[in-house]
Amino acid sequence: MLSPAQTTIGWDLGGVHVKAALVEAGRVVAAVQVPCPLWQGVPALDQALAALPDWARGEARHAVTMTGELTDCFADRREGVAALSGWAAARLAGPVRIYAGRSGFVAPEAAAAVAADVASANWHATAALAGRRAPDALLIDIGSTTTDLIPIVGGRPAATGYSDAERLETGELVYTGVVRTPVIALADHAPFGGRRTRLMTETFAHMADAYRILGLLPEGADQQASGDRKGKSVAESETRLARIVGRDRAEAPGSAWALLAGHFAEAQLRLLHDAAALLLGRPDISETAPLIPCGAGAFLGRRLADRLGRACVPLIALLEDRVAGSREGVSTCGPAAAVGLIAAEETVA
Repeated sequence: MLSPAQTTIGWDLGGVHVKAALVEAGRVVAAVQVPCPLWQGVPALDQALAALPDWARGEARHAVTMTGELTDCFADRREGVAALSGWAAARLAGPVRIYAGRSGFVAPEAAAAVAADVASANWHATAALAGRRAPDALLIDIGSTTTDLIPIVGGRPAATGYSDAERLETGELVYTGVVRTPVIALADHAPFGGRRTRLMTETFAHMADAYRILGLLPEGADQQASGDRKGKSVAESETRLARIVGRDRAEAPGSAWALLAGHFAEAQLRLLHDAAALLLGRPDISETAPLIPCGAGAFLGRRLADRLGRACVPLIALLEDRVAGSREGVSTCGPAAAVGLIAAEETVA
C-alpha cells in the first residue's frame, strides 16, 4: 500500500451493505462489500468496518457517499446524513470528504447543511465517472435492493430527478434488485403446472432465491439472511419459492421450480425494460447510446441491452485501465470505486 497521501478509499455507506474501494496511483486495486444492518443503529457501521480488510482501517484520504441516511433508525434524511458523516469523520483514519453530488465534496461537519445533495447521491458519482468515458449512455446500476437508471448526456449525469422521491417519479429509480426484492413485489399470480395461480402475499422468497435456482446469482451477492433464516442451497431456495404457490418442494420436480423462478425473473426484467425504454426515448439521448450495466445485477443489465437492441459496455470494461483488482468487486461496488477515483483525481489536480 502506498503512503496515505497517495491512497484514497472510496466508501458507499448503505442501509444494507457497506462498500469500500481502495485507490492507489489512480487505479482501483481492491473493492469489497460487507453486510451492514444499519436499521439496527449506527453501531452496525462499526461491525462492518471491523469485517472489512485491514486496508479499510488504515491511514488514507477518504471519500464518502451514502444511501443509509434513509434507514428507519433515523428520524429523517438530514439526521441520517449528519450521523453517517459524523461516523466517517470519527472512525476513518485520515481526512474525510463527503460527496454531495451536484455540489461536489464537502467537509463532514458541513454535510447536514446540504443534506438534500448528499442523501443517496451515490448514483451521481458513478454516472459522473462513467460520463468521462462514455459521453452519451444510459448507466444502469442494478443492486441487491434498487436499480438506478441514469442518462448521461454530454459527459454529465442528466437525470431529470435528483432526490429519491423525484427519481421514483421519473423512473430513474426503480425499487427492485436481484437479492432482497420479495418475489411477490413483481406479480400477484404466476403460471404453475399448466394453470395460473394466485400467490401468497408473504415474503417467503426473494429474488436471490429465483436467481440462485436459475444459476445466475453472482457469488457473494447475497449477504443477508434468507426469508426463513435457513440455508442458501438451490434446494432450500426451491422450498421457499414453493411456499409462494402454497406448495411443498416435493410436489414438483426441479424443472417446475426453475420455470417459476424464470417467471419472476422475466417480470423483473420487464419492469426494468419499461423504465429504460422510457428514458431512452428522451430526445436528448442518442439512438446509439449504449447501456452501461454495473452492480450485483450487472448480468441482468446485459440481458436488458440485448432486449433493447443497444450496445452493452459494462462499467468494468469502460474503466479497464483504472482497475487493477477484482473486476467483479468494482462492478458491485461501483459508487465506492467512482467516488474514490473522482476524489483521487481532484487530489492530484
